[in-house]
Parts: sequence; C-alpha cells; structure tokens
Amino acid sequence: MPAPAWWLLCLPFVAGAFLPLQAGINGQLAKQVSSVLAAALISFGVGTVALLALVLLQREMPGFNALKSLTWWHWCGGLLGAFFITTAAFAGPRIGALLFMALVLAGQLAMALTLDHFGWAGFREAPASLGKVAGLLLVLAGVWMIRRG
Repeated sequence: MPAPAWWLLCLPFVAGAFLPLQAGINGQLAKQVSSVLAAALISFGVGTVALLALVLLQREMPGFNALKSLTWWHWCGGLLGAFFITTAAFAGPRIGALLFMALVLAGQLAMALTLDHFGWAGFREAPASLGKVAGLLLVLAGVWMIRRG
C-alpha cells in the first residue's frame, strides 16, 4: 500500500483537534440556551445547513432510489453523532476537556480495534495483535493518570 499524501494524514489530526473545541462550544451553547438537547439540535441544524449548501454546490444530491435502497443501519450514523454531540455538551464542561477527550480517544480506539479485528462496518479486516491491545491498555492507563491528576 503506498504512503498516503501528507494532507490525508493532516485532516484526521485537525478534525481530532476540533473535537474538544466543539465540546466546549456546545457546552457553552447548552448553558446559554439552558438545554443540552436544544444545544445539540442547534449544533446539528447549523451543520445540516452547511452540508446541504455543499451538497447542492457539488450537485451530489442522492436520488430517491438511492435513499430507498438504504438499510436501517445506514441511518444510524446521524444518531451516533447526536449522541456524541449531546454527551460532549453535557459531560465535557463537567469533567474538563482533557479527561473528556482522553475518554473519547480510549472509546474510539477500543471500537476501532474491534471494527478492524472483525472487518465490520466496511473496514478491512486487520486482526488484533498483542501490540495493538497493549497500545490500547496504555491509553487506558493514561486516562487513569489524567483522572488522578
């Protein structure tokens, strides 16, 4: 497999860097509107309008037949995103950005290890190894150290 372009490695880094900022912004939004759920709705509404504008500009609107052929689990990504945004707005300000993101990272890596191991959700199968499990355990140890702070 050829090495990915430098910008392809930078995009996930930048997206990851935006997560604690997003959690903080949504936490402040929740405080301002006195509702975690309303803050999540506002956040998703702004994101939906931005994505709709981009889809229309790119002329990539899927047809009815494409939408009709989707299965129930294709629709779950939005639900998972709503769960994350709501959790971030609620828990982030209460436990702090560092602990929140360390826990998010640990959860992401545990799920990523599982998805890769079994080849679920369209990922190529890449069996778990002692090194991968040890890396995950080190991240969990980091969560414990951050929590003890």
